[in-house]
Amino acid sequence: MKTIFEIQQFLKKFGTIIYVGDRIADLELMEEEIKELYQAQLMETQDYQMAILLLRHEIQLLKRKA
Repeated sequence: MKTIFEIQQFLKKFGTIIYVGDRIADLELMEEEIKELYQAQLMETQDYQMAILLLRHEIQLLKRKA
């Protein structure tokens, strides 16, 4: 996974669509969903690590702008 969009598409495969209207909240919810999928062994370690890294990076960027 290389983009937030790819993470969204991955989550969609499991029936998860996240949109609450607040970008930071959306990203934090995606992170929680990714963690749950990883703990359920539904994704590879490398994909998990990259997804978490991307989400946390994006959250940091948005918090700096606010």
